[in-house]
Amino acid sequence: MKKIFLFVAGLLSVCSALHVQPVQAQESRLTLEDITGGKYFPQYVYGVYPMLDGESYTQLSPDNKRIIRRSFKNGKELGVVFDVDNARGDHKLNGIDGYIMSPDEKRILLRTETRMIYRRSYTAVYYIYDVENKTYTPLSDGGPQQAPIFSPDGNVVAFAREGNLFLVKLLFGNAESQVTKDGKRGEVLNGIPDWVNEEEFSTNRSFDFSADSKVLAWVRYDESKVPVYPIQEYKGACPTLSQNDEYPGEFRYKYPVAGAPNSRVTVMTFDIKNRVTRTLKLPLDSDGYVPRIQFTPQADKLAVVTLNRHQNRMDIYMANPLSTECKLAVREENERYIGEQAYGSLKFYGNHFAYISDRSGYKHIYWYNLTGQLERQVTKGNYDVSDFYGYDPQTARFYYASHQESPTRTAVYCMDAKGRERKLSTETGSNQATFSTSLKYFLNVHSSAQQPPVTTLRQAADGKLLSTMLDNQELKQRVTPLLGQKEFFSFKTSEGVELNGWMVKPRNFDASRKYPVIMYQYSGPGSQEVKDSWNMGFYPGAVFESYMADQGFVFVCVDGRGTGGRGADFEKCTYLKLGELESADQVEAALYLGSLPWVDKDRIAIWGWSFGGFNTLMSMSEGRNVFCAGVAVAAPTNWKYYDTVYTERYMRTPQENAAGYATNPIQRAANLHGDLLLIHGTADDNVHFRNFAEVSEAYVQLGKPFRQQVYTNRNHFIQGGNTRLHLFRTISDFFVEKMAKQ
Repeated sequence: MKKIFLFVAGLLSVCSALHVQPVQAQESRLTLEDITGGKYFPQYVYGVYPMLDGESYTQLSPDNKRIIRRSFKNGKELGVVFDVDNARGDHKLNGIDGYIMSPDEKRILLRTETRMIYRRSYTAVYYIYDVENKTYTPLSDGGPQQAPIFSPDGNVVAFAREGNLFLVKLLFGNAESQVTKDGKRGEVLNGIPDWVNEEEFSTNRSFDFSADSKVLAWVRYDESKVPVYPIQEYKGACPTLSQNDEYPGEFRYKYPVAGAPNSRVTVMTFDIKNRVTRTLKLPLDSDGYVPRIQFTPQADKLAVVTLNRHQNRMDIYMANPLSTECKLAVREENERYIGEQAYGSLKFYGNHFAYISDRSGYKHIYWYNLTGQLERQVTKGNYDVSDFYGYDPQTARFYYASHQESPTRTAVYCMDAKGRERKLSTETGSNQATFSTSLKYFLNVHSSAQQPPVTTLRQAADGKLLSTMLDNQELKQRVTPLLGQKEFFSFKTSEGVELNGWMVKPRNFDASRKYPVIMYQYSGPGSQEVKDSWNMGFYPGAVFESYMADQGFVFVCVDGRGTGGRGADFEKCTYLKLGELESADQVEAALYLGSLPWVDKDRIAIWGWSFGGFNTLMSMSEGRNVFCAGVAVAAPTNWKYYDTVYTERYMRTPQENAAGYATNPIQRAANLHGDLLLIHGTADDNVHFRNFAEVSEAYVQLGKPFRQQVYTNRNHFIQGGNTRLHLFRTISDFFVEKMAKQ
């Protein structure tokens, strides 16, 4: 259950039901229509792709017609790499959806006709563009392609189609050949992860070329034993599924719930010249995972990352793609689990590699040689490293971001060979970087609770400012007068645990009054909502929370135990008991807030989406009746309904951890206290509608009153057409009605 980052609508104007002071009748008032329409979205520099020269990057133009080359020193345009109006081909292109540069930057794969499959996967029709000749030809005439990549020498393209892998040799007239023939949806997928591997390991491609371009390696997923999950689909609207006008349709896909069989995975290689397919002798558990494969700079070393099913042991093997022998380089074990950041941060440099591990109790960067010998722990201290950007072999410097200043803040740093650290970002708050290929420059995006994103170009050696590309100053001037009072705070629970939070008070806050409070939270493992960032809140700039503050509410968010940025013990203490500590901490937060002189302790509500919806239900049935109302959107209600990879990482299987699984909203249904609104989409392929159906039935049979709102054909994001506006109007009306003084 990944944290879902949603840009969503604010709430409808609610006025007289609460005892609030009237908001001034002027144009400077937040409205649901403006928030929904994106009037307050900040600007960003999107799609930055560093070029080989280390001095420039490319970027797709806003109209999707040109690929522009820009300077890393000042962001100025240096030239146009592709222009749809000047390019020549048999098929007329009106624009492109994206692109992939070849390693030598002489060719470009142009992406068109993109069709989404799941969260990260999609099919598209690609064209091969010759930069010098300004001509393009289809990559393949056999149908749309998935996840194409160039070989390191730029002369071959590999792609997937309908579960099989194909090669296109550019030096032989784009001759196409089929590598695998056993691929079939629902049975075997070659190089393309199935639903659960894509969703929970954050990848849409599982194949790679060797450094000498002679071998293709891939993960083969045999999903024939994975149970099928059917989702009924209706005619609906936006879009309208006309084929379901007379009878509903059905979408069926492989989805393994906790404890069920997963895809069986093997790692294969293909000798391109000799057309020989081999299977690696990989010492993988029969129910193990391969979240990553990646060729190292040495052609005879394929790095294969494996996990056992409990995900508390990660092995990194160096495999010879021709002999198929696999040698263990690193084994990482944890008494609880190994998070996705470990294999997600893995990077290779010549004879070395690095990744982030929390083995010390905090997330830090570790430096190995290819034989698996640890040469150095790069960063140290009681703080988490949040991102590893890269290593510069010329200067022996590591570049990264960390929470060194505070769990709620991030800054960009470099560390040299002697262990001397230098802070490169200059502004306090949240900082994220994109580095040039030479690691000589970086694009930094800074924001804070009070400052919309500012994008600058800087020198990597010392962080010196070179150019300001975007400062969102106009947005800041326009929206700041409309926002509530943003404040950070911390408190200690009755168990002595210090928790961090933020709140948004009305602009006309009066400490002599008693305010109703709405608490928002996500609470999922490793997530963070309490950050000194413009993205604090459910909507950028906390405009949604400020909208509600205009209606007389105080909006609060508290990161409880299990959230990130505070070390392994704080993050992993919820292991085997999801929801128990998280809900207790939200109750403790409500008790703390209720002790404040300006809070009406009888009018405190809670809400959340996804894991936040789960924890809303858990908190409302925790036993201490502190919430008068709550809204749970797209909430999982029993972890045995959710997928294997995510759930078992934190809970193991239902057979191993019956007590942990029994702590859920359905089992707690008799303890539900407060007015509840349940919201779900019928076509949610992530948190299935069955979660909604089962918990609502439990409430019905126990005589617990509640309201529900169902959205036809909507997935986990519940959007499309007028859906978001309707959803938040429903939420708004519910809070106003239930939290009004009687």
